[in-house]
Amino acid sequence: MDLVLLAVAAVWGGATGLLIPRAAYRFAVEPEEPWRTACPAGHAFTGPFGGWWGPARCTPCRSRVQAPAPYEADASVPYADERPAPAPYAPGALAPLITVLACVALAAATGARPELAGWLLLAPVAVLLATVDRRVHRLPDPLTLPLAAAAVLLLGGAALLPGHAGSWTSGLLGGLVLGGFYLLLFLINPNGMGFGDVKLALALGLALGWYGWEVLFLGGFAGFLFGAVYGLGLVLLRRAGRKTGIPFGPFMIAGAFTGVLLGALTA
Repeated sequence: MDLVLLAVAAVWGGATGLLIPRAAYRFAVEPEEPWRTACPAGHAFTGPFGGWWGPARCTPCRSRVQAPAPYEADASVPYADERPAPAPYAPGALAPLITVLACVALAAATGARPELAGWLLLAPVAVLLATVDRRVHRLPDPLTLPLAAAAVLLLGGAALLPGHAGSWTSGLLGGLVLGGFYLLLFLINPNGMGFGDVKLALALGLALGWYGWEVLFLGGFAGFLFGAVYGLGLVLLRRAGRKTGIPFGPFMIAGAFTGVLLGALTA
């Protein structure tokens, strides 16, 4: 049964992870710019959910890659179809791989408990958020706010089922506490902490608080630790200064992921 569970988690992570590159490409714009509506080659996005879901190449680009080169008597006259197709929207493989590994790790730590369904549904969105923030230092509201709402509903549903290993009440309080803490940091230093981080903290606090206050503290602290180590590494390598801004969302998510894994293992 454990192997089946891990296999299902891996398939789910792979299927959802393959949808991340396109969504990340569309969301990864500056705050004043609209979401992207076309691929790098200029093809308008079409498909499910207004073209937000899809592989790392749109249909015309995939067709150009897969189509065989046409026969031509005069090789000096190039065909338009022979132009190289644009590269897949970044990132092509890293985000799907991380999604698979995260889902498998969550399944291994949580086991067949009701909250696993919530973790597997939330994980791809978290990877998408980390991907966008890493690229443009931005955590879009269409992702952070629904993520928090989904965490409330999913963990609330898990709390109604037998065999769960957490507390919905402590999860709600955890979201408020971690969100309030990040809000305080934002008010103290708006240049060092974005408001998107505050909204992301609501969802992460919910997930960490599900397993109790110790896990909430551990996951929150781990995020700051990961970010500090990364920033120090950049300074030592002379790739950034002490005042250089770094995307903090990926480290918040990595810290919360660490806390949830440990909480699930010890529950």
